[in-house]
Amino acid sequence: MSAPRRTGAGLFAPDRATTPVGTWLKIASGEPVEIMAYAGFDFVVVDLEHAPLDLQTAYRLINSAAALGMVPLVRVPDKTPSTIQKILDAGAMGILVPHVDTVEQAAAVGQACRFPPHGVRGAGGTSRAGAWGLRPNAEYLTTGNDDVLCIAQLESVEAIKAAPEMLALDSVDAVFVGAADLSMAMGSTPASPEVLDLIGSATAAAHAVGKRCGLAFGGVPERAAQAVRDGCDFLLLSNDTSMLAEAARGLVTAFRAAAEEEN
Repeated sequence: MSAPRRTGAGLFAPDRATTPVGTWLKIASGEPVEIMAYAGFDFVVVDLEHAPLDLQTAYRLINSAAALGMVPLVRVPDKTPSTIQKILDAGAMGILVPHVDTVEQAAAVGQACRFPPHGVRGAGGTSRAGAWGLRPNAEYLTTGNDDVLCIAQLESVEAIKAAPEMLALDSVDAVFVGAADLSMAMGSTPASPEVLDLIGSATAAAHAVGKRCGLAFGGVPERAAQAVRDGCDFLLLSNDTSMLAEAARGLVTAFRAAAEEEN
């Protein structure tokens, strides 16, 4: 008997007992994926926007994450249907799309994720997503439409204002507020009242139509926990490179301090 297939849609199941927690993958190696699974993350996001990862590497990381029981998502580097097509054929259970600023852009990326008549995604049933042609075609098409997440990243004031219309689209499952880019565009900081107000607006827009809004918090779990209490539905904590960097620096710093105390 095969293991149950984890899906992107399952990440947002109404009966989930806990808030889904993920992290970014930026290292072109399988070991960080294994570590994140053993650490207890629910999902990972392979970062093709801000890391030097190619499609073949993403393909391997997606497979490793799924095999280890996590939901593999990918942050695509652009909005082109061809990029989205390849990532979904590789077995990704959802995508995050950067800088979706208008409802027209949201509609286009949503359609790129769905098969006709709901979208324009081409059939590739002999890919990993179709179990190399072994999954019945009807099942492949149904899961491709129903189980794959399309998450629009809101990173400008314009995007936040358009959020209600974006979320009204059947093909958009959730939004993710990129607070760092949003605050830079405003000449502010992620924790400023005006940015927090916009995050609250996006969260309210998502909840009004029964959808999800997510955020990223680096290595600050206390702030993430507060955001969940304030309505955040899924979150990302740190990333593999930062975790390694912080642990390495902390170890060396602690050693230097201990060595100086003895002297």
